[in-house]
Amino acid sequence: MNVSHTEDRDELLVMVASLYYELNQSQQQIADRLETSRSRVSRLGAEARERRIVTIHIRKSTPRDFTLEQELISRFALKDAYVLQSTPCVEGGALLESLGRLAASYLRRVIPALPGGSSIGVAWGSSVQAAVRALPDQFRTDINVVQLVGGVGALVVDSPELARMVAAKLGGRHFDLHAPALVARPDVRATFLTEPAVREGVARARAVQLAVTGIGTVQEEASSFLRAGLLSRAELTELRSLNVVGEMCGRFFDIAGCHGDFEINRRIIGIEVEDLQHIPRVLAIAHGMPRVQSILGALRGEFLTVLVTDDVTARAVLSLAEL
Repeated sequence: MNVSHTEDRDELLVMVASLYYELNQSQQQIADRLETSRSRVSRLGAEARERRIVTIHIRKSTPRDFTLEQELISRFALKDAYVLQSTPCVEGGALLESLGRLAASYLRRVIPALPGGSSIGVAWGSSVQAAVRALPDQFRTDINVVQLVGGVGALVVDSPELARMVAAKLGGRHFDLHAPALVARPDVRATFLTEPAVREGVARARAVQLAVTGIGTVQEEASSFLRAGLLSRAELTELRSLNVVGEMCGRFFDIAGCHGDFEINRRIIGIEVEDLQHIPRVLAIAHGMPRVQSILGALRGEFLTVLVTDDVTARAVLSLAEL
């Protein structure tokens, strides 16, 4: 190849790149100066990137894997996905905190667009708490907050407390669901639902424009129901024998997203799975290998519209979906 020709080509690519990226000139302005077409300028710009004359670095406050996000959106028909690029040194509480910030960034984007007087619903658990903590104070002044499921009592990250925390940040009212999340028998649940306050609380949960929840598992090492004392290890073993893989807002389901045949769901007080499917935006935050099956089941059941997770979990979910 002629050396001078190569040098001339390089000079041309440098010139196009400098005019475009450093001087912010349009492709048409560059084309006019070079006395060529705008389409040729576009091709020269692409060549400059391919030959690494131009390299683009995007500074991310919270590193995200946009490729995995798009794969999740396409594979499961989600409205959105936020996938954290994890590192070996970020795990445990630090990983949960990072996921909370990622979830809060989604909430900061969509909450301002909600009509005045709208309401959002919150479930319970450490992932929801992480998102709530990452929200700025006095973020909005007219959004109400309701519980999606009854209280669990034993956990610091219980639904009533989270609802109050969110309401304080959004400047709206909070509405408690005055009932436990899980009762002993279906007839006890039916009795609770005869109370006007409980019926009204469930009705408010059904009417939210945005729901924020985690995705639980029946694996003992990561079960929130076990940590809260709501289920025993023997009960979790029984659920696994029935092919239950996880729960969302207390509604248990299998890996296909089926949920109708499990007796435990008739003992939960709160929003139903069918209600979740009609809420415009359902943000679910979940990560970790014990939750891979439950995340996939929730995605297949179409219980959520937006998923926040990390890259390791996302790859595992996508791989399992192909089996």
